[in-house]
Amino acid sequence: MTSYEIVQEMLKLQQKLNDETNGVGWESGYTKNNRIINWRRCIYMESAELIDSFNWKHWKDINKEPDWENATIEIVDIWHFVMSLLLEFYKNNNRGDIVQLSKDIVEVKGFERFSKEPMGHDSLDVMEIVNDIESIIHITSTSKVDLFDGLLKEYFTVALKCGVNLEILYKYYVAKNVLNQFRQDHGYKEGIYKKVWGDKEDNEVMFEILEKQTLSPDGLYSELKRLYLS
Repeated sequence: MTSYEIVQEMLKLQQKLNDETNGVGWESGYTKNNRIINWRRCIYMESAELIDSFNWKHWKDINKEPDWENATIEIVDIWHFVMSLLLEFYKNNNRGDIVQLSKDIVEVKGFERFSKEPMGHDSLDVMEIVNDIESIIHITSTSKVDLFDGLLKEYFTVALKCGVNLEILYKYYVAKNVLNQFRQDHGYKEGIYKKVWGDKEDNEVMFEILEKQTLSPDGLYSELKRLYLS
């Protein structure tokens, strides 16, 4: 697939997930259960969790290495909410459909670099990454968000520094999309889903599955179900 096709596929999957989870018409700002949706808050809260992947505390574990695996998970989680915010904006402002949104995303400054190789971890300053993440928090916590030259551009920069390019994002986004669907099917919204399986969170289990084998979305769902029920 081309970069454009990858972006379009992820947007379609996110639209489908939001429709099924929140109800058709979620772009109005409310779920089918009449809960307020705030995608910007989702982004900056997940960004704060991304910061915790790095050793930013001056008083604790000062020699601790970054948790790059968790950073990848958080980068993917943030992308869910970035796409949701964009889909909502385009719907409510008559900016066009997913085809048009995909075209606009691939034209953002920094996307071409994002489509290539991610940066190596060894050459990066951890605090520089933390500062970049804080820029995302700042952008999404202001009253008016610059979606393209602000949010998307900064997101692509942070993702690359965390070792995630478009190819890696797509691989783990599809997997996390399957996991999110699995969660919903097993009582996540009702509060009965078990996020910790044995001594590991479901995100970690998903990561381990992907490291061992390449599976289709249906195959990954079946493997998650087998492990969850075992």
